[in-house]
Amino acid sequence: MNIADIATKDYIEVDVGTRMGKVRSTFENGNPKGIIVTDDGAYEGVISEREVLQSHVEDDAKVAALIKPSRNSPAPKIDRHEDVRETARMLIESNAKVAPVFENDELWGVITDDAILEAVLENLDALTVEDIYTDDPVTLQEGDGVGKAINHLREHGISRLPILNENGYLSGVVTTHDIADFVIRENHSTTTGDRVGDTQRLLDVPIYDIMASPVKTTTLDATAKEAVETMLDDDYAGLMVTPEDDDRVVIGVITKTDVLRALTFTEEERMDVQITNISMLDTITREGIVESIQDVSDKYADMQVMHAHVRFNEHKEKLRGTPLVQCQIRLRTNKGQVAGTGEGYGAENAFRVALDKLERNVLELKGVTSDEEYRGQLLRKLNEL
Repeated sequence: MNIADIATKDYIEVDVGTRMGKVRSTFENGNPKGIIVTDDGAYEGVISEREVLQSHVEDDAKVAALIKPSRNSPAPKIDRHEDVRETARMLIESNAKVAPVFENDELWGVITDDAILEAVLENLDALTVEDIYTDDPVTLQEGDGVGKAINHLREHGISRLPILNENGYLSGVVTTHDIADFVIRENHSTTTGDRVGDTQRLLDVPIYDIMASPVKTTTLDATAKEAVETMLDDDYAGLMVTPEDDDRVVIGVITKTDVLRALTFTEEERMDVQITNISMLDTITREGIVESIQDVSDKYADMQVMHAHVRFNEHKEKLRGTPLVQCQIRLRTNKGQVAGTGEGYGAENAFRVALDKLERNVLELKGVTSDEEYRGQLLRKLNEL
């Protein structure tokens, strides 16, 4: 399947000099899929509705402020007849929800992640949530502050956090967009006072005050189709995963991006590797990343890696012009999921630190698995199984 029939011309084209206030009102009064930004008629970039409505950029600022390279990775340019699988891969690797579509080198329209998911929906009943979800989620307590939530989202390169009550049960969820909404709303309402004090006050606000509740959940045996239908119907980017018999216990998260990533899985002999924010690669190549992960995998013959996801995030801090980068590597294997995270100046340094942590975690996982197998053998010998 290609995207010829699911790409759309339902977008707005604006010049880089257009006021943000005008663009926001356009989205609020209509439902276009995205905004194509041009500079004197030439394609410059693309921004989504969510980026516009939840941006910190003031109404009097120009649209150009939203498409600076320092703000977002450039959206990929996609041919109108591109394969759906390859399109999904390009969206994931660019960390984009919407991308421009070209035909014969001429701008034709846009393609969105939702359009792809809707197009393949009927085929998703072959996958279960367990096949593609992310386990061992990072969580927060209701009393933790917004500042701690921001740090967790930044540190782990994720977009949502399940919130637990004093009994350890799931009581809410907070996303990067919830926090952006809150900060923008509070900043707009603040006209006087000490700005530093105001900022600290915002960071100390309990996450309970801004989290979404009740929480939409799904279970491991639900189909990916069922999960996506819920996300599309309720306009959620992700769902919490809970045991079938207790929706108070969170065991994982599934997002639209997880489903898109599953569409890119291949049955080729070479390991399938996805890289988010691939444009941040500096002194290391995609081939170098794949080979390094393959080397780790090859050391442990009994561990089969079905899929690897490498995600880069850039921080504002720099050293002699080189940004501080966080890298997270997550492997989906026949022994379960295993991850490694690291930071360094430049993508290659960050990747090397994350890779070292990943290998140590793989060793630990291998050791735990071996212990369990040995214990099982002993119990069987003792007729206790």
